[in-house]
Amino acid sequence: VQLEESGGGSVSAGRSLRLSCRASGYAFERLRLAWYRQSPGSECTDIAKIFTGGDTWYRSYIVKGRFTISRDDSRSVVYLQMNDLTPEDSGTYRCGADFFGSQLTTSGTCTGETYWGKGTTVTVSS
Repeated sequence: VQLEESGGGSVSAGRSLRLSCRASGYAFERLRLAWYRQSPGSECTDIAKIFTGGDTWYRSYIVKGRFTISRDDSRSVVYLQMNDLTPEDSGTYRCGADFFGSQLTTSGTCTGETYWGKGTTVTVSS
């Protein structure tokens, strides 16, 4: 499975960004997908997940109701809509994926998925 993120950039506090992650190489509808964030000097943390069928999970203390994860199985893309961004949201956002029974791997300091994208950088200025 190959994962490629896009949509990062530099924005001012309070603005929005939508990140995209396109997957290839596997039946997308069978993938469980997640977004992780790695901030400078911090651990790689999972912040949102979406499962086959559309159920979602969020790291509440980070997301605070501002982010929405969604998937488009017809396009093989998972999105992360991020609203009301703050400087604390700055970091590298990585897409991860696994499927039932797949072996979890570690990529850099990120762990918890089988496949990883390289990441897209988000910088939020105050």
